Amino acid sequence: MARKLNFNQDELVKLSSNESPLGLSSKVADVIVKHLKELHIYPEVCSPDLREAISKYVGYPVNNIVIGNGGDGVLDTIVRLFIDKGDQTIIPTPTFSFYELITRISNGVPKFLSRDKDFTVPVDRLIDSVSDRTKIIFLCTPNNPSGNIMSEEEVRMVVESVNCIVVCDEAYVEFTDSSVSPLVKKYDNLIVTRTFSKAFGLAGLRIGYAIIPDWIFGEYMKVNQPFGVNQMGVIAGIAALKDEEYLNQTVILAREGRVFLMSNISFKVFPSQANFVLVDVSPLKSKEVVSGLLEDGIIVRDCSSFRGAGDSLIRITVGTPEQNKKVVCALNRINKKNQR
Repeated sequence: MARKLNFNQDELVKLSSNESPLGLSSKVADVIVKHLKELHIYPEVCSPDLREAISKYVGYPVNNIVIGNGGDGVLDTIVRLFIDKGDQTIIPTPTFSFYELITRISNGVPKFLSRDKDFTVPVDRLIDSVSDRTKIIFLCTPNNPSGNIMSEEEVRMVVESVNCIVVCDEAYVEFTDSSVSPLVKKYDNLIVTRTFSKAFGLAGLRIGYAIIPDWIFGEYMKVNQPFGVNQMGVIAGIAALKDEEYLNQTVILAREGRVFLMSNISFKVFPSQANFVLVDVSPLKSKEVVSGLLEDGIIVRDCSSFRGAGDSLIRITVGTPEQNKKVVCALNRINKKNQR
């Protein structure tokens, strides 16, 4: 992209992938460097030390924790476990497109349910759409790309009303004050997935995990890759969970930054509890606004690729204060130019 736009790479402001603007934690970097000479060694099978660290973080026994190659790897394993040819998943859209992809890869059939105008999940319609073929319901909370959450009561209604697996993807949970993970103790059809890619700043190391009911653990391990997380990922993940200062800084930066973006962007901005905001740039099209921002070296996500999102939405990762000011100025300039 830098070559295409004739920018130096460090001049670009990348706000398209919801990565941590703080970069890598210095404490995690030190641990990685310390263990570089161990890269010729396989990680321990199923990474018990990392699972133990996650267990302490989430307050669940180790045998309720499974890990994988990023949140994507965990989701893929879950789908391979429960979906056979012709089985159905239900996906409220717009949302993370990976759910559809892994359903189709496993020869399943994705069934799409349109969210309401404010991107809330219509719980009654969702429950009514479940059939004998439904094996998994995907609920992203906070939702990507809209940033809104489902309440514990709403998730509880879904879980209690269906005879299939409900997967709550909490990739952005650290940026909220809400989690449905306590419900896993009460319901044997609920799985909560998470990642180290966002709040912990480890997107490049691909570390994901899930909190699962007791009965699923053995079945999951039968189909899971024994070395799902690489050696550096294991080491970095354990160190990241210990670095509370970095996590707190990342969360505060995201929360303050999204308030700034919501308050200062002159287009409609939807409320968010993640580290990004969704912006409706109508009457302009998302494609032209994204192109306009690229001229200023700013990369954001065109959401027209999200099923059911339409052609006027863009997603902006919360960056540093300087990056946030730059994208606000650029967007408002585009908006003002359109109103002439």
